[in-house]
Amino acid sequence: MFFNQLYEKAQSIALKQVISYLDKDPDKNIPKILRWLEKRDKEHSLDNQIRTIRNTLNDKDNNWNKLYKSLWTDIDAGVRKKLFETFIINASLIGAKRQRKLQKKEKCNIPWAILMDPTSACNLHCIGCWAADYGNKLSMTFEQLDDIIRQGKELGIYMYIYSGGEPLVRKKDIIAMCEKHQDCAFLAFTNATLIDEQFADDMLRVKNFVPAISVEGFAEATDSRRGKGTYDAICKAMEILKRKKLPFGISCCYTSQNYKDIGSDAFFDDMIAKGAKFAWFFTYIPVGKDAVPSLMVTDEQREYMYHKIREFRNTKPLFTLDFWNDGEYVGGCIAGGRSYLHINANGDMEPCAFIHYSDSNIKDKTILEALKSPLFMQYYMNQPFNENMLRPCPLLDNPEMIVKMVEASGAKSTDMQSPEDVHELSQKCVPAAEKWAVTADKLWKCSPHYCSKCKPTAKTESKQTVA
Repeated sequence: MFFNQLYEKAQSIALKQVISYLDKDPDKNIPKILRWLEKRDKEHSLDNQIRTIRNTLNDKDNNWNKLYKSLWTDIDAGVRKKLFETFIINASLIGAKRQRKLQKKEKCNIPWAILMDPTSACNLHCIGCWAADYGNKLSMTFEQLDDIIRQGKELGIYMYIYSGGEPLVRKKDIIAMCEKHQDCAFLAFTNATLIDEQFADDMLRVKNFVPAISVEGFAEATDSRRGKGTYDAICKAMEILKRKKLPFGISCCYTSQNYKDIGSDAFFDDMIAKGAKFAWFFTYIPVGKDAVPSLMVTDEQREYMYHKIREFRNTKPLFTLDFWNDGEYVGGCIAGGRSYLHINANGDMEPCAFIHYSDSNIKDKTILEALKSPLFMQYYMNQPFNENMLRPCPLLDNPEMIVKMVEASGAKSTDMQSPEDVHELSQKCVPAAEKWAVTADKLWKCSPHYCSKCKPTAKTESKQTVA
């Protein structure tokens, strides 16, 4: 253990020197650093990233080139350096390597990131959101949040994501956590209405916190679901962050009502102009008693977003991720600790933020014990849930699988107000899953990741780590 820690420390120091070298002249030094990384990446964990960067460097008009360059022109130098250290060095290099070793030793999933809810409270009441049910009832203490991060770092986890509720209801504690754990990167899914000048100054001081701002499209689409005036508050928050050279992204839930807004050139261009550097896309899932199944996208609408996001990846200087439609890049479902797990405001450890069942709580078990619990082991043994990587989800795409895993593990609903029977939940997704299966099979056979002779299996694919 001592020699491993010594090696990690030496590696960290060397990489920090590389980052300092990079900052002096990015155009000249990026190619040199890529060659340096290739020689030291013995496990080839960065092959795809290095290849992508190298292919864009010589094309000044390339959208990825513009995005890379903007990290030096638009982002505070101290913040950029700190995020490179925490996200790239600690989370994506040193941490990921430790996770892979533990996976082999413990024979269970070890996640790359932990998603947790400091509180279930929220200052908005968005249509179809399960968090609206909880009011101010649930919160984890500062000590509980701190212990989650302490345990996570022992497992090699240096990436922590906040959700809720609205996590910035606890913004003083969130900043304090950033101060205490300067070796970690923090991100929060937030409605942004609580971001003000003071909080932005706090972000600039701690340097290791990035917001992902929830936006449903333009003003009409956003306000219709989140409340009148929300879009204006979001724009104000973005203006503050951009002016102070703080990085931020957007989080977009596409539904049957807003998918064309979110999937438009105008929306992407507007978010880029406002300063967003990444966009995280989700589709609506009918979870909870107040769910609105009519907000679920049809198979045609989901396919529309599949094509649009891929088109914009080749044309827009914005890093995009689609939680469901990008299964082909990450080997299917990433939940269940395979790349992340979720801890709700009651301390229940759930395999996924969208699937509210658990057999473990932080008050009774360690994170590692939870990862070895029956429910998490069901994920470990069954991932991927489909040979078609465009049908990754055990609820939305393969609803019979969530029933099987919950029943086999004895897990219980974690909805505090109205526990949801897993059969009832899965039935809400069956019609959409059946229709999407036809479309997804067509798309999968056209995907460069498809190969009829070497289709991925749970044994070969479920241990991939996403970094």
